[in-house]
Amino acid sequence: MKVLEGLYYSKNHEWVKVEGDKAYVGITDYAQHSLGDIVYAELPDVDTFLNAGDTLGTVESVKAASDVYCPISGKVVEVNQSVADDPSLLNSNPYENWMICIEMNDKGELDQLMSPEEYSDFCN
Repeated sequence: MKVLEGLYYSKNHEWVKVEGDKAYVGITDYAQHSLGDIVYAELPDVDTFLNAGDTLGTVESVKAASDVYCPISGKVVEVNQSVADDPSLLNSNPYENWMICIEMNDKGELDQLMSPEEYSDFCN
């Protein structure tokens, strides 16, 4: 299982990469491995406001469908159309292939997420 430094992690196996007031959100290596071959990804529309814990979309694999949750609150400012068009990108490199970019509402919510070390311990 790969866990990258410099990211925040949720208990629902999403990662967050912060760049200024924006945050890129995707699923972790652990999540994609657990799901198996991902064949479909449903993502929200741009300008959708999501609260921390809201469902941001769904990924479906040959094994199961799973909701993906937004780890922090904010407005969706970008959706990764490449992932919507080719969901298998989440399997090949889950940390390069983010799902949404949001403009964060409250950076303090990042304190509720896990560090790479905490997330590794959580998964083990």
